[in-house]
Amino acid sequence: MPAFLAIYLREILLLKHRLKRQLLSMSVSPLLYLVTFGYALGGSVRVGERGYLEFLIPGLIAMSSMTQSFAIAGEINTARFYYHVFEEFQAAPVGRLSFVLGETLAGLSRAFMAMAVVAILGFLFGVRPHYGPCLVLAAFLNAFAFAALAVAMALLVRTHADHLILSNFIITPMAFLGGTFFPMDALPGWAQGVLKLLPLTHASRAIRADAFGEPAALLPFLILAGCCLVFFTLALWAVSRARD
Repeated sequence: MPAFLAIYLREILLLKHRLKRQLLSMSVSPLLYLVTFGYALGGSVRVGERGYLEFLIPGLIAMSSMTQSFAIAGEINTARFYYHVFEEFQAAPVGRLSFVLGETLAGLSRAFMAMAVVAILGFLFGVRPHYGPCLVLAAFLNAFAFAALAVAMALLVRTHADHLILSNFIITPMAFLGGTFFPMDALPGWAQGVLKLLPLTHASRAIRADAFGEPAALLPFLILAGCCLVFFTLALWAVSRARD
């Protein structure tokens, strides 16, 4: 069995062990957003020609792909600091590429589970967006990028508390500012320029375009692919640094 597949299966077995709890956890935030924003605002607020719930669901798919893929960092930190699993990987014939790829794929799997939860909740709320290949590709690239970033951050931090601080500075602002809950066209030009630096902004745009049945621009996919390459390279470097 390839080393990366063994690492991936380890994470999947851990996920399977607490699958019910994970699914409930993945459902809480989207459900709260749908109830509070959807029912409170959905009937009175329209974004262009669409209802707010139609606008919100693709954004929640993008946000869930980010948060749940990045959540693999918590699993790595727990295994690293409390169970010393990373030391076992160091002693085993596991290369840094295999480690990063296995953990990144595990984060990717978590992300697609969370996106499926959002899609089911959207269906229950009466929202049935178009799920085309461009949506899947954008979600894949977004999840892969943040899973690779999660691996890098998990190996660069010194303590579990440092990881929580980084999450508050990276994931939380991006979740609310990446075009998830509001259209960015109404913002000032300088604010739009800043938000265009966030990968989630481009993922939200690409996912929302396909969900609306509109042609997706090429640029968001190129930016997300570039983020995948940069973050994966950073993760490979972080493994080397952690082993030194």
